[in-house]
Amino acid sequence: MNKLKHLAIIMDGNGRWAKERKMKRTEGHKEGVNVVRDITKWCAKNNISFLSLYAFSTENWSRPKIEVDFLMKLLEKYLIKEASTYMDNNIKFRVIGDMNGFSNKLRDLILSLEEKTSKNTSLTQILALNYGSKDEIARAVLKTKIPDNITKNEVLNLIQANLDTANIPDVDLLIRTGGEKRLSNFLLLQSAYAELYFCDTLFPDFKSDELEKIIDDFKKRNRRFGNI
Repeated sequence: MNKLKHLAIIMDGNGRWAKERKMKRTEGHKEGVNVVRDITKWCAKNNISFLSLYAFSTENWSRPKIEVDFLMKLLEKYLIKEASTYMDNNIKFRVIGDMNGFSNKLRDLILSLEEKTSKNTSLTQILALNYGSKDEIARAVLKTKIPDNITKNEVLNLIQANLDTANIPDVDLLIRTGGEKRLSNFLLLQSAYAELYFCDTLFPDFKSDELEKIIDDFKKRNRRFGNI
């Protein structure tokens, strides 16, 4: 049985969920926040050490300004409202991505919640915000001082040490909701040998019982990591 230490989810389908119900896209994002809370609490109770959630990509800035502005406000409200959820469930909060694109208020909220939850131990929830894997790798390379005459593996280790996810284990299982079958620039290096699962369920309808079934399937898979 495979052990699941790091679960990653591409949370896709909020807008389509709302459209199907003749609602504004923003209503789908609101409902998605409730699913984030429920899934995070479930993971904390079920011995998963790391949960990475793709919340806002570097490409999402190209969406209509009214939607981007709404998402930034929704994120601010989430960080304030959910602080008690993190503390009550012993969950550590972390963000990966380039925070330079955010307002001072949002950056302060992120840093404050990271500090407040830093000693929690049941689960580390990682929100990918203004995140793109290519951007992350480029930023890591710019920070990496590579000496002469070292091996390719040593170069890779140096780069990994400068990624946003330094000291976080590689992804074991990556799930994408919403029916699309692509990685969309999410944790590309960290997911090199992740098991992939694509489901048609739109994220606001993604519940813990479906997650549990996917994890049961993952545990039975034969993970060879390039071996026979």
